[in-house]
Amino acid sequence: MRCPYCGSLDDKVLESRTMANGESIRRRRECLSCGYRFTSYEHIEEKPFMVVKKDGRRQPFDRQKLEKGIERALEKRPVSTITIESIVSEIEDQAIMEGKGSREISTEALGNLVLEKLHEIDKVAYIRFASVYRHFENLNEFINEVNKLGGQ
Repeated sequence: MRCPYCGSLDDKVLESRTMANGESIRRRRECLSCGYRFTSYEHIEEKPFMVVKKDGRRQPFDRQKLEKGIERALEKRPVSTITIESIVSEIEDQAIMEGKGSREISTEALGNLVLEKLHEIDKVAYIRFASVYRHFENLNEFINEVNKLGGQ
């Protein structure tokens, strides 16, 4: 650790304390060159869970963005806010489990998780989300998706 007073790299730890429920460590240090005492803090730095876009770009997973998309699909549908929060939490948990090794998930896999949940909860919301997510090019693709639901 570099001394903030003289810039020397030689120091000794005088005292260490765990802080914030084990989230960080506070260390009192003394510079061996000039005797200046200072405090340092250590924090765990977690790698964020990432979403891989279709064009290959990566961006951090955004729970609020997921929640907003699901809320939009369920707009004016008889689904409670508690149910929506539960759906978002379940999807987030599933996404993290699927991307456990690499700490990332593709937008395609994430979208499919959303579609599965919406299919269980509300068929109209499922169609709304699918129409945006799957980018239906024409009316026939939309009708085919609705007909798939009719057979269930």
